[in-house]
Amino acid sequence: MASSRPQADEERRQHIPGEPGLWVLLFADLTVFGALFIVYLVKRGQEPELFAESQALLNRNSGAINTLILLTSSVLIVFAFQTLQSRGPGALASRLLFSGILIGACFVVVKAIEYQEKFAAGITWNTNNFFMYYFVLTGLHLAHVLVGLGVLMALLPITRGPSVTSQQVAFFEGSGCFWHMVDLLWIVIFPLVFLVR
Repeated sequence: MASSRPQADEERRQHIPGEPGLWVLLFADLTVFGALFIVYLVKRGQEPELFAESQALLNRNSGAINTLILLTSSVLIVFAFQTLQSRGPGALASRLLFSGILIGACFVVVKAIEYQEKFAAGITWNTNNFFMYYFVLTGLHLAHVLVGLGVLMALLPITRGPSVTSQQVAFFEGSGCFWHMVDLLWIVIFPLVFLVR
């Protein structure tokens, strides 16, 4: 019995969350965004005044609020997963997951208000190079948020079922990893586009 405990601890340390195919998807996504970040930085270096003037028109408060929204949502998803693992399906895991989804959906609302403000001011992706990259980066990220919310909603039946299988745990864990990647991307996009001069 004593020897099985260290073995279980070692297996937990070596455990890679989700399926291997998921990590291919995540790394491919991160590579695409990484390339976009590099292109954005190069263009900003070529037109520093235009980018600085355009950046000043962004609403930093909405960007900061969205950062807090995604961080809070990610923490709730972690708690939901831990609850599912330790206690199994039940009301607590379901409430934590639903709260994470609901808070994550607030990101979409804030981003829609932010876009509406830009369009009302006559600012579109055709305005200049800065706003082209602004809409490409934030729009592509928003698409990832919407996909992530859909995936998280698909987890709700797992938290409400009578029991949970190892395959369902792996799906939940992998979905959480995707959501954390979405969070990580925003943590890079927000300072890069909204703050860094």
